[in-house]
Amino acid sequence: MNAAVSEHWIEAGGLRIHYLQAGGSGSPVMLLHGGGTDSAALSWKEAIPALAVSHRVYAPDWPGFGDSDKPDIAYSMDTFIDCLGVLMDTLELSRASLVGISMGGAAALGYTLRSPDRVERLVLVDSYGLQAKPPFPLISYLFVVMPVVNELTWALMAGSRGMVRWTLRQMFHDPRRVSEQIVDEAYRLMRQPGVGRAWRKFQRSEVTPRGLRTVFLDRLGEITAPTLILHGAQDTLVPVTCAQEAYARIKGSVLHVVEGSGHWLPRERPEEFNRLVTEFLSAS
Repeated sequence: MNAAVSEHWIEAGGLRIHYLQAGGSGSPVMLLHGGGTDSAALSWKEAIPALAVSHRVYAPDWPGFGDSDKPDIAYSMDTFIDCLGVLMDTLELSRASLVGISMGGAAALGYTLRSPDRVERLVLVDSYGLQAKPPFPLISYLFVVMPVVNELTWALMAGSRGMVRWTLRQMFHDPRRVSEQIVDEAYRLMRQPGVGRAWRKFQRSEVTPRGLRTVFLDRLGEITAPTLILHGAQDTLVPVTCAQEAYARIKGSVLHVVEGSGHWLPRERPEEFNRLVTEFLSAS
């Protein structure tokens, strides 16, 4: 039986942060969503109640995303790693397991390297921070440095459910799994004031002419927390070879490559995702 999910806001680092919480017992787990149009509810809707059966689950919206404050500030990977530390302190969590997807995976990695004593277990899901270059490097860089084109793309998405649906389908291996409910959830987020600003600024911080700024590959050998690496076999945004390289470098890590899944494993294959993460978090 799945646990009920409640909604909360908390003051952290001078910002009003929105988070979802479920489960009243068991060790704490932080679920960290990705970038783009993402939010805690969007990525973790299926995972929160399932994991909360045996854990205390917290799923925050990053600053600039979801229903959290969206200040007009610089956004970088350090912004989110710092935010995670402040959230852990404010929620009085001395230790927690971290589960991060895409950008959230890189934040979990960065925090684990910065504060290893506070991370019980680490789960990386189609994680950013494991590749030196983005797909189509030159096109990605030109898109980021041309703010008019970037902002126009977001404006088109905010005005069209069809554009939102098309974008979501690029993240799935099987486009038939992009339900109208998921489209509605993403479309609601796209129409919020200030949406996309944090992601666009983060992209400008991350994408350089030489490649991506945040690359943790050379430091993965420092990780001592038990680590599970989950990756969609058909992920076109972060190639599966990145997960395989991380597995080779993180001593004692476990790798599961899920066939029939793209970049958004928790929503495309929720049953398999929940089973693998629950088993890993509950292992002795």
